[in-house]
Amino acid sequence: MINNDIIRKVRYILDLSNAKMLRIFAKAKHEITQEEVINMLKKESEEGYQPCNDKIMCMFLDGLVIYKRGLKPGAEVPEPLSQLTNNLIFKKLRVAFELREDDIIEALTLAEFNMSKSELGALFRKPGHKHYKACGDQVLRNFLMGLSLKYRPKPAEA
Repeated sequence: MINNDIIRKVRYILDLSNAKMLRIFAKAKHEITQEEVINMLKKESEEGYQPCNDKIMCMFLDGLVIYKRGLKPGAEVPEPLSQLTNNLIFKKLRVAFELREDDIIEALTLAEFNMSKSELGALFRKPGHKHYKACGDQVLRNFLMGLSLKYRPKPAEA
């Protein structure tokens, strides 16, 4: 998935303002301007679009974890990774939203995407493990859709 799409979806799920976005980046010790945030939130076809590289995405996700859960006592802000996979993005979102296996399965089910616990567990294994499975864009996209359905339910019809 494109990092900009993930940031847009997370912003929507949590209803984050530009100011909150700046605070999230600041939690990961990354100074970013409001204009840069706005440009990252634009679609590729819009003028001023700024692609979000893996390092910036990692800082956003690390900042999100700290924003939502706080920093462990004695821990420091992690150094951003220069290369992210869907598996790492999924893991960081899982930590930020404090989700257990059942919560993730529930979110995927809301998005009408079925996955067993063993399939899900394979996504969180270390690369090189015999049961490791790469997380595809479809899984990550449906997970984000499920989170949006869970945290931003549609208003009741009158």
